Amino acid sequence: MRDTIVIIGAGFGGLELAKRLDKKKWNVVLVDRNNYHSFPPLFYQVATSGLDSASISFPLRREMRRGKMHGVDFHMGDVSEIRIGSKEVVTQYETISYDRLVIAAGTTNNFFRIPDLDKDVNTLKSTSEAIRCRNDILMRLERAAVCRDPERRRVMLSFTIVGGGPAGVEVAGALGEMKRYVIPKEYPSIKQEEVSINLVEGTDSILGFLPEKLRLRAEQSLKGLMVNVLTGRTMRSYKDNKITFAEENAEPIYSETLIWTAGVTGNTFRLTGTEVTPGHGNRFVVDEYNRVEGLDDVYAVGDIAIHTDQRFPKGVPQLAQGAIQQARTLARNLNSGEWKHVFSYRDKGTMATIGRNKAVAHIGRLQMSGLPAWMMWMAVHLLTLMGMRNKIVVFVNWIWGYFSFSSSLRLIMRQARYPLSHRWHGDA
Repeated sequence: MRDTIVIIGAGFGGLELAKRLDKKKWNVVLVDRNNYHSFPPLFYQVATSGLDSASISFPLRREMRRGKMHGVDFHMGDVSEIRIGSKEVVTQYETISYDRLVIAAGTTNNFFRIPDLDKDVNTLKSTSEAIRCRNDILMRLERAAVCRDPERRRVMLSFTIVGGGPAGVEVAGALGEMKRYVIPKEYPSIKQEEVSINLVEGTDSILGFLPEKLRLRAEQSLKGLMVNVLTGRTMRSYKDNKITFAEENAEPIYSETLIWTAGVTGNTFRLTGTEVTPGHGNRFVVDEYNRVEGLDDVYAVGDIAIHTDQRFPKGVPQLAQGAIQQARTLARNLNSGEWKHVFSYRDKGTMATIGRNKAVAHIGRLQMSGLPAWMMWMAVHLLTLMGMRNKIVVFVNWIWGYFSFSSSLRLIMRQARYPLSHRWHGDA
């Protein structure tokens, strides 16, 4: 009889592991709160009306029919508790028993204990959050287009992005392109100078993981899109549309729309039957085989796992490649029944796009910017997307947008109020 491996999370790491596990040896159960796999690197394009959410999502049950995934059992549910003693995973719908458990649940937003921030800002850690952000941006533009008070219009059209990593830079660049190319054409009653876009970063530079030359190129590209880049500012609070900073000489910013991309923390579960708790950043500490320290038959891969070595004393970078490589190594060990394959992260480079013909990429010793980096960024993301249909749709959207600066996706889609969600979710 086959032992059961339960995988929590259908992100890059969870799906890769499910594909690689030997179905003749293991009964594989995949659990996720959604019935689709989404593509986080392109959430910002959903939020800025560049792509439809369906174009970066792929139905998990369709994936289950494919060769490498055939035999995987998918369960939709939001895991709330892991019972270590009885080896059970609890969702709002059921309790699932396991022999081995793999936690690949990824991360969520980290608000650094700033009061009520989660209620007041837009975030980009899920497809639904990206859609909500898109609705808010478009609603501001629609309201400002009919507002007759110039001062009130300026307040409506104030956008601030906190966090100068890839997500923050990409959102700021997309908004900058909207300000420069879209608003004059589609919102003629709005003047460009009435729209303000601020990118705020707590350290002394955006994209701090890149060489200085590329960081400066990225900042120059953002300024060319009329984005104000403000570094060395650590946000302290956001209340009544007022952003204050920890630095004494930093002036407050008034902004009605704040998009938060500044930090992540591991998704939380209630662990019972053990005294082991997640480590720094709510991430599970794992050894070189991705075994969670202090727990038997429990493993972690991807962003929710923290693996340190001499090269990465703070942990392997929280990127898709890290999750995929960890999943492959863990699958080899589980399939062989021996712990002889040690995980070693291979850095395949990092990149970020700023806008049309503007991107930066650092791959090994190669440093690229401008059009070549932008084309490489597009190619890498297209290849990584799941599903040929999605690849084609995204490519066509990008080509159409490149030549026309037009999009049929600037639609405000709001959820209907009724019926109440508990009627069909099964939640109490």
